[in-house]
Amino acid sequence: MKLYDQIKALEPFNEQEETDRKRLLEYLETGKDLFTRKNENAHMTASAWVVSRDRTKVLMAYHNIYDSWSWLGGHADGETDLLKTALREVKEESGLQNVSPVSEDIYSLEILTVDGHEKKGTYIGSHLHLNVTYLLEADPDEPVRPKEGENRAVAWFEKDEAVRMSSEPWFRERIYSKLNEKLKKI
Repeated sequence: MKLYDQIKALEPFNEQEETDRKRLLEYLETGKDLFTRKNENAHMTASAWVVSRDRTKVLMAYHNIYDSWSWLGGHADGETDLLKTALREVKEESGLQNVSPVSEDIYSLEILTVDGHEKKGTYIGSHLHLNVTYLLEADPDEPVRPKEGENRAVAWFEKDEAVRMSSEPWFRERIYSKLNEKLKKI
């Protein structure tokens, strides 16, 4: 099923997802290149809420740009299969080799604002991440390691502690709490 159809079929969990779902569909309907960073205003990203098999722990990375513990994920960079992007990013950012989707269905949708910042000595202007989140699982006993230049640390936290570890209030209150709440339905 194409990404557009998957997003259209998604049953929104709350008002934020309903609003962002509608806007994501509108962006995809424009026909503009959203799957590369050439679109400097908005582009597709994929994130992962990586949980232990018993759903009690969540994997987080201490992200350098945001100076906060956060979920794992990244830019589509031309890939239209965003589940594939999420899996790639988790492996790159954590060193995990054995990570798998709980489901191939979209877990959550978000449109995220990204403030202007420097990356590798180049200024990146403020823009939107049109984000699709997948629920992935892995074994907390498998070794993890940070991705040099991108994050300082990678660690497993109890799921409620993972929310508290973020220094970004909007993510704690609107995104990570929602992702944990959705786990109760799995």
